[in-house]
Amino acid sequence: MPYNSAHKAATRARIVDAARRLFNQYGFEQVSIDQVMSGAGLTRGGFYHHFASKDALYAAAVTSFSTCNPFRARLDAMPAASAQALARMLIDVYLSDEVLADVEAQCPLYALPGDVARAGLPPRKAYTDLIRNLTGMYSRALAPAPDGERRAQAIVALCVGGMVLARTTDDAGLRHSLRAAARTQALDLLERAAGPV
Repeated sequence: MPYNSAHKAATRARIVDAARRLFNQYGFEQVSIDQVMSGAGLTRGGFYHHFASKDALYAAAVTSFSTCNPFRARLDAMPAASAQALARMLIDVYLSDEVLADVEAQCPLYALPGDVARAGLPPRKAYTDLIRNLTGMYSRALAPAPDGERRAQAIVALCVGGMVLARTTDDAGLRHSLRAAARTQALDLLERAAGPV
């Protein structure tokens, strides 16, 4: 008897969640379809009922971050916050010790950039959409500024770059200072009056 659509959607979500966690921990090339399916509590045979390829799964894992990210609970708990308050909170959370320590839940923008750069078109499109979504959130907070889009892109670059570098060093002090510097500059771009970046 075929499974109903709700069961199929729930199974697909389990696969995507397992893939996101494994890709974040080990990278795209190092994780096999067998490992993903095992992580989801399934056998390899069911994979192709949900995805045409590992690239398609990778794209779904990158896309899933917008609904399962570690910021979601905090964002949802904020009562009708202004766009600027929301942007400020996201900068603080994004660059936090807690988020850096949670490897499985890290944002693909800093967890997977090398993998995505070498991946096929579906993962790169999903990654591009994630960059645009994050930039758009900061752009809304900067809407009155004539250079708001440029500032928003700079904030994304600072946050992502700060986390990429923090993940690569074994020096705890440097991990902290890189993120603190990125946070200071990102908040400055968010809060200072319109003018050249």
